[in-house]
Amino acid sequence: MSSSKNDNKTRKQESAEVFTLVEEPCHLIVWNDEVNTFEWVIETLMEVCGHSYEQAEQCSYIIHFKGKYAVKQGVYEELKPQCNAITERGIGATVEVITE
Repeated sequence: MSSSKNDNKTRKQESAEVFTLVEEPCHLIVWNDEVNTFEWVIETLMEVCGHSYEQAEQCSYIIHFKGKYAVKQGVYEELKPQCNAITERGIGATVEVITE
């Protein structure tokens, strides 16, 4: 059995240059509103961000009293799907580059 097609594909992959991008660190910001309940925000942070109940509860209180809170840090590609999942649940969220 000939594997010339697979050999060619392997050679192309081996010869390709690998580029890595240095990603800027970002925050996933959740915004306060007068619509969503504490329990809904807590449930969302647990399901979408993997927070424990206690962590999600603390975040929700900070969001309520401060108006917004960075609930997670990471790179844009990691945080954007989580941001989308939060906003799809009717909660305001954005991804912002950390400027320090």
